[in-house]
Amino acid sequence: MDDIITLDYGSGGKKTAALIDEIIVPELGNAALNSLGDGAVLEGGLAFSTDSFVVSPPFFPGGDIGKLSVCGTVNDLAMCGAEPKYLSLALIIEEGLPAEDLRRVVASIKSAAEAAGVQVVTGDTKVVERGRGDGLYINTAGIGLVKYPGLGPDKMRPGDAVLLSGTAGDHGAAVMLARDGLMEGEIRSDCAALNGLAFALLDSGAQVRVLRDPTRGGVATTLCEFAESAKLGIELDEAAIPVRRDVSAACALLGLDPLYCANEGKMLAVVAPEDAQAALAALRSRPEGENAAIIGRVTVERPGRVALRTAAGGARLLQKLAGAQLPRIC
Repeated sequence: MDDIITLDYGSGGKKTAALIDEIIVPELGNAALNSLGDGAVLEGGLAFSTDSFVVSPPFFPGGDIGKLSVCGTVNDLAMCGAEPKYLSLALIIEEGLPAEDLRRVVASIKSAAEAAGVQVVTGDTKVVERGRGDGLYINTAGIGLVKYPGLGPDKMRPGDAVLLSGTAGDHGAAVMLARDGLMEGEIRSDCAALNGLAFALLDSGAQVRVLRDPTRGGVATTLCEFAESAKLGIELDEAAIPVRRDVSAACALLGLDPLYCANEGKMLAVVAPEDAQAALAALRSRPEGENAAIIGRVTVERPGRVALRTAAGGARLLQKLAGAQLPRIC
């Protein structure tokens, strides 16, 4: 750890892991927290998750901070194998925020919650001085009913298939372009609730080992976390990973890698090898998963590492995101 906290510690990569491992878990660690999943699976068949949203700008193609706050927590619960039911909503509002902007965000929250089948049942508001809050920050927490317990990277086995439910990097590219005004085009955030997609897969009968939505740090960082936790290797096929052509072009312009860009409506799944095709069909049966693909497999080679097989036939080792590639992205 450095002596001061920098933006790098919010990247979702190596420094975020260091902050959690060296400061938070040593003081607060317990059986539920130490698994460091998207949410905590508790006694009585409940799942609980919380998330905070500081995205800049608050409105972007394909979504806004309100929709993002609902989808983010709904998705975290779904990745636990839980059916999301209830949300809390906390608004930290900066003095000077136009009331119309707040109305627009709350309307978006209502629409996203109804679409996901959840209710906002409690909340809080705070107003801070002008210049202290960057317009609006949101925190949501959620409770769900666990339908499929036991998901986690520790369940992975050699030979398992790795699936991605759609194109990588859409959210990060859309927000960065909206922030900097560099390009006009069709790139939109993939912000969406994934509980329907997750349960289409879980209900399909496929042996699902682990689910995760690759937000901060993207697909590459999430898979590195899987490999480290399972002490197994993961080998990816670069040609099999779906990336939109315009997202690839935008990332090249911005000096980014789509595999490290945030997604807010995509899901990684590791499934038993014999169920890979059935799992793929289940994902593609939903509009959110129409571009799903099998992108790799779990191996015994290179335990704890992720290797990307390139189109040229070589291999590149992927690592967790090292710094704040895209600050304030969610």
